[in-house]
Amino acid sequence: MERSTIDVWVGIFVAIGFLALLALAMKVGNLTSSSIGDTYTVSAYFENVGGLKVRAPVKSAGVVVGRVNNISFDDDKKEALVTLNIDTRYHFDKETNASILTAGLLGEQYVGLDAGGDTAMLKNGDKIKMTQGAVVLEKLISQFLYNKASEGSDKTEKKAD
Repeated sequence: MERSTIDVWVGIFVAIGFLALLALAMKVGNLTSSSIGDTYTVSAYFENVGGLKVRAPVKSAGVVVGRVNNISFDDDKKEALVTLNIDTRYHFDKETNASILTAGLLGEQYVGLDAGGDTAMLKNGDKIKMTQGAVVLEKLISQFLYNKASEGSDKTEKKAD
């Protein structure tokens, strides 16, 4: 093979490699166009959204059914208002529970939807009433340490009596 032919093939493989890295970076950053077509919008108030980000997945039973569209702070309620775009293929009732969950111990956060038992379905613009905010790991650790410290002080008080 000639030198110029080898150079062309090397260039093609390098370009393919860069495109693959770009696609991987976009997939990891949730920047790829989602397979979600037509959507309807619902919103929910949360006391704490933790590290939830716009474009984070909305999952039900482990299946991605939508994406987080917007996160804002409601100054009147002093809570975070999260707007969700749900694919029109999926229908949830008005008693649906929304929770902010974490994939793994330190993974990305997402909104999990658990269906209720109502016959009326959520429509565009509705609000999910039952929510559970993000579990903040630092709060759990501090509560655990505080409980352990109080147990230790209770034992020393009993010994003193």
